[in-house]
Amino acid sequence: MAELKIRRRHRLRQKEIEEIARAIDASLDTRSFSPDDALQVAEIYGLEQKIYILGTEIVALEIDGKPFLSISGLLKYGAKRLYVTVDMGAVKYVANGADVMGPGIIGGDPDVRTGQTVWVREEKFGKPLAIGRSLVDGTVFGTRAPGKHIQSLFHVGDRVWKLQEEPAGD
Repeated sequence: MAELKIRRRHRLRQKEIEEIARAIDASLDTRSFSPDDALQVAEIYGLEQKIYILGTEIVALEIDGKPFLSISGLLKYGAKRLYVTVDMGAVKYVANGADVMGPGIIGGDPDVRTGQTVWVREEKFGKPLAIGRSLVDGTVFGTRAPGKHIQSLFHVGDRVWKLQEEPAGD
């Protein structure tokens, strides 16, 4: 597995920050960045993944060409939409990067459409565990229908999460 490094890091202009915040806030029903935040954009060499950094935290990622809060960003800003809730039995698997199976889902945003990026939370405190791509419509969440419902993209403790703990690259 190739080592991940942050490269091409630079601060965004206020107008760029406003556009990113507007896109995130509209999709997740949250209040994220302000134009006064010193938000930076960078690339993850090895994944060719665009990330958004505030201080030392990766607070957002670009997924399928659209900005979406990272797990750290979800912890910082919260979100009211595009979520899937899993029961406590699924938590350890999802937190380790497993795809989310229907029987482990106890609910979620019914407005989610197949192919959309979603965040996965645990039932007890609503804390984010992962970010993934929905393989079903949100109306199926909570029905405990068999099969894979969310393809995991990022999770707590993954390589992108660990980048926050390392010294910044150029």
